[in-house]
Amino acid sequence: MSEPNYKQLAKSIRAWGHELGFAQLAITDVDLGDYHDSYRQWLSDDCHGDMAYMADNLDKRLHPERLLEGTCRIITVRMDYAKVVDNSLVPLSKRNTAYIARYARGRDYHKVMRKRLQKLADKIQSEVGQFGYRAFVDSAPVLERALAEKSGLGWIGKNTMLINKQAGSWFFLGELFTDLPLPVDEPATDHCGSCRACLDVCPTDAFIAPNKMDAKRCISYLTIELRGSIPVEFRQALGNRVFGCDDCQLVCPWNKFTRISEETDYSPRHALDRSALLDLFMWSEQEFMERTEGSPIRRIGYECWLRNLAVGLGNAESSPQLLAALRTRRGSASAMVREHIDWALAQHGGALP
Repeated sequence: MSEPNYKQLAKSIRAWGHELGFAQLAITDVDLGDYHDSYRQWLSDDCHGDMAYMADNLDKRLHPERLLEGTCRIITVRMDYAKVVDNSLVPLSKRNTAYIARYARGRDYHKVMRKRLQKLADKIQSEVGQFGYRAFVDSAPVLERALAEKSGLGWIGKNTMLINKQAGSWFFLGELFTDLPLPVDEPATDHCGSCRACLDVCPTDAFIAPNKMDAKRCISYLTIELRGSIPVEFRQALGNRVFGCDDCQLVCPWNKFTRISEETDYSPRHALDRSALLDLFMWSEQEFMERTEGSPIRRIGYECWLRNLAVGLGNAESSPQLLAALRTRRGSASAMVREHIDWALAQHGGALP
């Protein structure tokens, strides 16, 4: 295929991407040399905590062509997921209501985006015949934000999120590795300027420098990635956040340009955008499994779900119903969950059973 045809193919791929629901599509090469030193230093500083997978397959992560032999281009995509324009911090002050990160309130984005990327690959194949490709959605050693920045989808902000001038940061990323030598797009430039709203708002001071986060202090890490006890020093700071944290996005000035997603799969399920902590805490394990089917929440498991909710209840407004629920659940809880229940009871001055 000649160079002019590849240019036309790239144009067609963008059009197909929009038809499949992607807000934007861009193309980059596989050279991530500019990101090697900072990523290696982040690992060396132990900022990844228990996420050992972030250090695994480092060679493939830094050299995409070694992850999939023959890869010379990466098609990057983003898909908006916000269902509201309101970026208020008010929901975080509602102490009895569970706060679940916006991305996790609906269907698991991995499944949604992977299917769309496969359809995109099928469309390309129908046009050019057999070609080498593989779709990724946060599912392999891939430096997603680096590739997205390099391709022009946005820039990596001081909060380490990818930010787009026209859409803010409420979107998911995905990639299609390919051996097609498509023309590449220009990288994005930084537009954070002197703003440090995200750095200042973080409840746990997880940002040790602009563009550098210590995951061990991040509420998303503590409530999702960590499988053991949440350090006592961070429990009050968690407030009512029981799965993930959106603070650094809520205060980002660029999110005044939030685009509402038309994807119905990202609409909140089971009232997870407004549920009471106490109601969620009383779910049985069967209810948890049923109501988190097809949800990213399921990956933390029932035990960590109860752990997070116990901390949330420790930070909630005290009531006889709350104390009774904690004591009732304590009897059948695992040792880890019981530790957090005991902490919650202590916050309310409740004597242990």
